[in-house]
Amino acid sequence: MPMGHTATEKAGSGGLTATEHRLANGLRVILSEDHLTPVAAVCLWYDVGSRHEVQGRTGLAHLFEHLMFQGSANVKGNGHFELVQGAGGSLNGTTSFERTNYYETMPAHQLELALWLEADRMGSLLVALDDESMENQRDVVKNERRQRYDNVPYGTSFEKLTAMAYPEGHPYHHTPIGSMADLDAASLEDARNFFRTYYAPNNAVLAVVGDIDPERTLAWIERYFGSIPGHDGKQPPRDGALPDIIGEELREELREEVPARALMSAYRLPEDGTRAADAADLALTVLGGGESSRLYNRLVRRDRLAVGAGFGLLRLAGAPSMGWLDVKASSGVEIPAIERAVDEELARFAEEGPTPEEMERAQAQLEREWLDQLATVGGRADQLCRYAVLFGDPQLALTAVQRLLEVGPEEVREVAAARLRPDNRASLVYEPAGPGHEPGDGADVTEGTDGTDEKEAAQ
Repeated sequence: MPMGHTATEKAGSGGLTATEHRLANGLRVILSEDHLTPVAAVCLWYDVGSRHEVQGRTGLAHLFEHLMFQGSANVKGNGHFELVQGAGGSLNGTTSFERTNYYETMPAHQLELALWLEADRMGSLLVALDDESMENQRDVVKNERRQRYDNVPYGTSFEKLTAMAYPEGHPYHHTPIGSMADLDAASLEDARNFFRTYYAPNNAVLAVVGDIDPERTLAWIERYFGSIPGHDGKQPPRDGALPDIIGEELREELREEVPARALMSAYRLPEDGTRAADAADLALTVLGGGESSRLYNRLVRRDRLAVGAGFGLLRLAGAPSMGWLDVKASSGVEIPAIERAVDEELARFAEEGPTPEEMERAQAQLEREWLDQLATVGGRADQLCRYAVLFGDPQLALTAVQRLLEVGPEEVREVAAARLRPDNRASLVYEPAGPGHEPGDGADVTEGTDGTDEKEAAQ
């Protein structure tokens, strides 16, 4: 039977606890009881993402996420979806730079079904993986790329900025969606080798959260996962370390069929899991986190230079995180005017830092976002997996809010002064093209986007 220990309640955990266990084959298991509602969440993180890919085979991690829903030894075709949804549950999977995850939220009495389904495809997917399923999902992923990246306004901005902020050859230089050429080049044997290397129990963390009986749940996990052999062939990801500062302002100007001029910039910021990353998150929240932020008030409300302005943090553990600035211009406004206003606000913030009111509002905003995640069994399971895979300690998920609240205003000012500089950004400048848009013309729009969809697709 699996061995484990019970975590003691930590300060700042809000009364939440989790127990940790490890099977003989290396599978790490985290359980967290919550009997408030009769539901249970299963979350399985594999320590593989686009940073593990090699040149010429980008997009393989994301492609394999899709292949995991194409059947296994005992579940044919679309059966995984059909069984979970037929039992009243919901499910999905996502791929990021740093991991691939799969999750189900089930009525509590259907928990065993979800565990069996995840174990069946972890242990036997290769039985069902063939040329037909490979071609089917290759087409699905290519169509997803068209819909979310290639054929929508500003769709490739995240991909372009990532490639600028992380240089050629860096493991984060390409985004998880991959290129069309590499998706076409991926073979069935590539997929099989990928599965053997990364989809092993000793490269995974399983979290089960909700209305569970821990002893019974552990018995099911041992029964269904315990006989799956581990695999020792995985190579660690390439080093993602980079200088704190890019060292120059990188810039690309694009003329595309977009509804408005836009300025999008990426800044290198501290790695996730550090106090400096929390300070950077607070800085970007003050500067661009919603309609009460400095940039929104300056660019949209006061000067009317833009119809939308946002600034957010893409947290990365194995490389510098990315600060993502997204501004959509008002009709007739030139990008240099927006850049001057942005630089003035960043310089003022670097000099003065946040006011007490801004600090309180930013901490409350991020605290609410964290508590919203921990309040659901699915969100809590995901965060327990995240901290186990990326930082080695799932208990850190239960105290993350407290760490945010401990950051002081001077730390926020310091990280902004050190990182939010012109020589530490990569920028895209969009000019509208097509009928009715001559060089120098503006465009009428009613709302902007902040890059969230693009970033979420990469997470």
